[in-house]
Amino acid sequence: MILRLSLAAVLLLAACTSPVGVRRVDPISVQRNLTGNVLSTGWPSAPSLQLLSRLGLYDDYFEDAPAVLAALRARLPASGADDLVFALSELSFFHAMESGAREYYLASAVYAYALLFPGIDGAPRLEKADPRLRLSHDLYNRALTEALLQPERGEMELAAGRYPLPWGELVLELDDSELDWAGYRLHTFLPAAELDVHGLRNRYRWPGIGAPIVAGIGKGDPERTVARADGAERVAVGLKVAVTAFLRVNEARAQVTEPEMRGTLEVYSLEDGVTVEVDGQEVPLELETSSSLAYTLDRSPLWDFEIWGFLEGSFRGFRGYRSEDDDDGLFFLRPYRRGRIPVVLVHGTASSPARWAELVNELENDPEISPHYQVWLFLYNTGNPIPYSAARLRRALENTVRELDPDGADAALQRMVVIGHSQGGLLTKLTAVDSGAKFWDLVSTVPIDQIDADPETLDFIHRLTFFTPEPFVKRVVFVATPHRGSYLAGFGLVQRLAAWMINLPSDFVGRTYDVVRRNPGALTVRAVGRSVTSIDQMSPSNPFIETLSTIPVAPGIAANSIVAIDGDGPIEEEDDGVVEYASAHIDGVESEQIVYSSHSTQAEPDTINEIRRILIAHRALYPATDPAPPAGELVDEK
Repeated sequence: MILRLSLAAVLLLAACTSPVGVRRVDPISVQRNLTGNVLSTGWPSAPSLQLLSRLGLYDDYFEDAPAVLAALRARLPASGADDLVFALSELSFFHAMESGAREYYLASAVYAYALLFPGIDGAPRLEKADPRLRLSHDLYNRALTEALLQPERGEMELAAGRYPLPWGELVLELDDSELDWAGYRLHTFLPAAELDVHGLRNRYRWPGIGAPIVAGIGKGDPERTVARADGAERVAVGLKVAVTAFLRVNEARAQVTEPEMRGTLEVYSLEDGVTVEVDGQEVPLELETSSSLAYTLDRSPLWDFEIWGFLEGSFRGFRGYRSEDDDDGLFFLRPYRRGRIPVVLVHGTASSPARWAELVNELENDPEISPHYQVWLFLYNTGNPIPYSAARLRRALENTVRELDPDGADAALQRMVVIGHSQGGLLTKLTAVDSGAKFWDLVSTVPIDQIDADPETLDFIHRLTFFTPEPFVKRVVFVATPHRGSYLAGFGLVQRLAAWMINLPSDFVGRTYDVVRRNPGALTVRAVGRSVTSIDQMSPSNPFIETLSTIPVAPGIAANSIVAIDGDGPIEEEDDGVVEYASAHIDGVESEQIVYSSHSTQAEPDTINEIRRILIAHRALYPATDPAPPAGELVDEK
């Protein structure tokens, strides 16, 4: 009896359980089910698995993937069957990932290309909202990256040759000039997506087609003569460049059914544009610029320069500059681009251009800024006398404008914006003032035209004591600038330590003592004393800073001020830890923006946003300057 009842209960429960049904799942599982694919979860997407199941090949694929992939390829027509082509791309990628058979990565890229660009008379038949369309771009990009990667070296190889496919070969052509960049030779190709970026708040990528790469640059083969792009000699030492590798397969849908395929490998940089023409349409390229910037700064000698450059008076002995004898200091992250307004960034004391990394990352990836501006960086020894460094900045800018545009045909170069942080703001101001003889009168009671010195020395001291507005500078921006000095520099111990530790530049010392020797009594004790450092001159009671604070920015040059405050008291009583508000405040500016941060505010979002606002407003004054903006949309990868 008990056995009968138990059997009846089991049968009753079975009858209540339907073979087909539903159950509720959590939102995370929902999203995983809807969007999961081989790139995001390491498992093929539902459409690919559905195709296998529909053809009765599901179990066979996981037992013998090469045989199933070959059988699927045999089903390919010359056109159509987008669902089959997509599945072949994703399933080939999965098999390559699982087995290590790298020829399947190349197959995945070829299939994805055949889906996206079937030929001049074809187009993908998938709806625009179909997630397989975007995933095909990602599969192409990642599969091409893996196909070109040499795992033992961790680098990608960009070369012509015959590349194995699971069913034959892909014969690739590569024009040797594709590996030239601005007259340099590209080398050491690293997959940008596989570099973990740290130290930048945002990591940006430009979504599109192609394998994004970070490449080094070198001088290349001396037997090859390659013309240098304008300004290429000024690119930073150790610069890494963002480029994109693009595999082109003409009439791909027809070719993919053949045992031998032919294609070309193309390499693009930002200088080439941000789109590529495929089958008569402009397609955005995938680029990563944040990773190339971060890699440029990874273990860069610029970090060592911050203290070294504060103590030393010249670049001699500094391993991170172009030449020991080159004391210009102005360098680029990209070659000169005609029609784009220069933004010159001038760092502060015991610092370097590397501290502008956050700002550069934002400006270079801002679609309202990047197409219209070019970033220039100025490097200088920050312990040197401020007029000496300002004279070097002015000479560097003058030389650069003359080099790039000797005929004055590029109006954008005449609309320059100079932005200075801390001491760099004082150098910046000295590009935009008319000082007359005020600084000379601080160091001598004799008119300069009565000084006995050789012509070079006279020109040298004139450039350090007489400042006029640079005609190409149209806007200056002061960031946490000690216009009336820094209270830290006012401490006598700080001044004495600086005077003891800092080695002044030899030309400054030599020419000063030559003037003293030939003109007894012409220079004051302060002018020739040992303590003529930037620290001494930023003391609030120093005659130099007192005089500079009284000289306004010249008419015709716009000025903006960003003042950092590290406290919550009344603004007028606060400071940023180095500079008081009363010193950073300056009259006569278009705007003064208060940001709540420490003195190193140049990396803060509020500071960057204010600079962005200023640059957009500045560009609006000169709309005819702008070239057409690049196509493509920026994506911020947090």
